[in-house]
Amino acid sequence: MKELHSPVNRKTYNISMCLMIILMAAGLVVSTAELQTVTMGYLIHLLCVVIISACLLVYPRYETFVFRLSIILLGFVYFYTLALIYPQTWTTYIMICLLPALAILFYDFKLFYISISLNVILLVIVTTYMHKQETEYTYIHADMTGNLINIIASQLLLFLIFYLTFDRIRKQELYMEQVQQSERLKMVSHLTAAVAHEIRNPVTVVRGFLQLYQENSNFNTSDRSKFALMIDELNTVEQVTSQFLSMAKPSREMVVEKVDVNEVLEGVASLLGSYAMLSNKHIDIQVREGCIILINPVEFKQVIINLIKNALEASDTGETVHVTARVVRDTVEIKIVDQGCGMAEEEIKALGTPFYSLKTNGTGLGLMICFNIVEKVGGTIKYQSKKGEGTTVILAFPVADRN
Repeated sequence: MKELHSPVNRKTYNISMCLMIILMAAGLVVSTAELQTVTMGYLIHLLCVVIISACLLVYPRYETFVFRLSIILLGFVYFYTLALIYPQTWTTYIMICLLPALAILFYDFKLFYISISLNVILLVIVTTYMHKQETEYTYIHADMTGNLINIIASQLLLFLIFYLTFDRIRKQELYMEQVQQSERLKMVSHLTAAVAHEIRNPVTVVRGFLQLYQENSNFNTSDRSKFALMIDELNTVEQVTSQFLSMAKPSREMVVEKVDVNEVLEGVASLLGSYAMLSNKHIDIQVREGCIILINPVEFKQVIINLIKNALEASDTGETVHVTARVVRDTVEIKIVDQGCGMAEEEIKALGTPFYSLKTNGTGLGLMICFNIVEKVGGTIKYQSKKGEGTTVILAFPVADRN
């Protein structure tokens, strides 16, 4: 219940809990007047009131599952104690039927399942016991069948209310996340558009000079081939900046074609080989036959470069980044495995979010574009990682028709 961190909600919670504590104390006072002697049931009643009151007041500081479960179990002890030691108060039986509703306060599915399962078991046991006490629990003995039907109906109704309410809350949270994501993308689109325009100008100048050098016969064939490679990489930069611009103003879809995954992976390995060697790291490529996908080759190359480069940066000196590709049913599965420091579950969930990056100088935009490229062609990106155990990135693309 992180909502309690808000001052307004904290105040509402405190007021509600104080009223609940007052009501429990009032019930204790009334029971004191009715009982002639102090019984074990009364002592349990008193102890439950004190402990539950303390837990409810302290809970906002310790919002853990164990604490929540403890409060729920204390509630069970409290209301079942009332039902057993005060048989004349038949409304207490209604309260124990509604006990799983306490879990709704925390909106925790696991806690609710535990509560409703426990309550069903206890209701059966307690109702059977009450049925045998003909003189004390007449409201149970008079219509046992009707009471059992009401018990079942009440538990089913609680489950339905909780499930539908929880489902609506999850949908609302998803909608709010989508709205926030849309706002972030809108902000990023304006920023990237401005940056992309500034990048294009110097790139155009550099590419022009390289084209002149490439056509100059004073350079040997080897040098001219290097100029051609640099021009090709500048074309890639041009394509990337165009994608940044498309975030601000979507343009027509880029042309897709059949791409041999092996060729692209080998090319990227050669391109990043020198980068890896600088820190004594290695790239191992293993591709099985038939790995053909339908995608824009420039975009696919951009995704692979980004992911392998991330894996290299996460790896320790001397480690090897393993890249494998194979056909699994109708899907080409590409795995990029590193032996780096790994990531926590919360960090994995935030990947692909604008401006979220685990790198010191990272922006998170590169990975966000990778997600967009892969999703655009019907593919998926999944991360499997644990702290201290490295990371595995799994890319899945539909297999292209070979005809």
